[in-house]
Amino acid sequence: MTDEQFDRLVRDADPVHRGLAARLDGAEEQLLEEIVSTPVPVSVLKKRLVRRLAGAVAVAAAVTGVIATSSLWRPQPDDVYAGPTGLPAASAPAISGWELDLKAAEGLPRLLIDEPGWKATYVYGFSDENGSIRFDNGDRNLELTWYPDEQYQGYYDDRLEVSAPEPTTVANRPASVFTYTPGDFAAMLKPEGSTFVELRTSSNWTRATFDEVLTKVVKVDAESFLKALPDEIVTPGDVRTEAAKILADIPLPPAFDLSALENSGANDPYQFRAAVTGRVTCDWVTEWVRADEAGDTEARKQAAAALRSSHDWKALRDMNDEGDFPEAVWDVADKVVKGKVPEWYKDGLGC
Repeated sequence: MTDEQFDRLVRDADPVHRGLAARLDGAEEQLLEEIVSTPVPVSVLKKRLVRRLAGAVAVAAAVTGVIATSSLWRPQPDDVYAGPTGLPAASAPAISGWELDLKAAEGLPRLLIDEPGWKATYVYGFSDENGSIRFDNGDRNLELTWYPDEQYQGYYDDRLEVSAPEPTTVANRPASVFTYTPGDFAAMLKPEGSTFVELRTSSNWTRATFDEVLTKVVKVDAESFLKALPDEIVTPGDVRTEAAKILADIPLPPAFDLSALENSGANDPYQFRAAVTGRVTCDWVTEWVRADEAGDTEARKQAAAALRSSHDWKALRDMNDEGDFPEAVWDVADKVVKGKVPEWYKDGLGC
C-alpha cells in the first residue's frame, strides 16, 4: 500500500474530527484490510496517524488490537501524587513571541485563499516540513498540506494511478490537477524550497469551482499569514503561556523539559492539548519504567498515581468529545499502572 493510499484511507475515516464512531461509515474495515494485508512502517503510522492527526491514535491502536474502552480510575486518598505541579521556571526568551512566530512562518509555504468567506479552521505543523491547514467556506473545505520536497516524485507517481495530470498554475507555481472522482480533486504544486504543496478538496466541489478557487490562492508574507490564522491557533510564541494553562492541574514528571513542547509548531487547540498531555504522559511512563527496573518503589508509586490522575486532567476531559486521544492516554495509563507497558505507547502518543 502506498503512502497516498494510506493517507486517503485515513482521510475517508476522518478520525480526528468530531464524532469518530458515527462517521467511519465502513471506512474502518477498508483501513484495517489494507493495513493487515500490507506492512506499514511504524514511522509512517506515527507521522500519518499521530503527529498530523492526533485524534487518530485510537484507530492506529485499534489496528493492533490494543485499545479498549477504559473505565475511570481515580487515585485513592492514600495514593495521591505529591510531586511538583505547574510550569517549570524558564529563562527570559531571547526574542519576543511575535518575532519567534515570524521566524517560523518564513519557512512555510504561506498560501492563503484570497476570497471572502474562507477561514483557516485546522492547523498542524509550523516549523516542520510536514504540516497542513484546512480552509472552510460554508459546506466546502480545502486542505493545504506540505511535505518534504524529496517526497514529491513518489507522491506524483502515486497520483498518476489516480488520473492523468492536467497542468495548471497555482500562486505562480506550476501545478498538476488530479481527479479522483467528479467531485474530488487534488492540485500538486512543484517543489519550492524544501517543501511541496498539495491542495485537496472535500465535499461539494465541482471542477469549475475548484479551478476558480485555485486562481484565488496567493502566497503572502509571514506577517500577513500569521494575521490570517484564527486567534485560537497556538503558534510558537504562544507555547509557554498556553502550556502553562494546560499544565496547571497536571503533575509533572521529574526534570520535565518544556523545550520539547516548543518544537511542536502551530496547532489548533485540540492538537496542542494532545501534544502537551501526550508529552507529560510519555515522560511519566518513562519514569515508571525507570523506577520499576531500579526497584525504586516510592518513585514507581508516584508515577502510577500521576498516571491515574490523567482521568482528571481538565485538558483531556475537554478534548474527549472532540476525538479519541484522551482514550488513548487513559488506556496507556491504566495498563502501566497494572504493570504492563504497551509496546505501542510511544507511537500511539507521539513520544
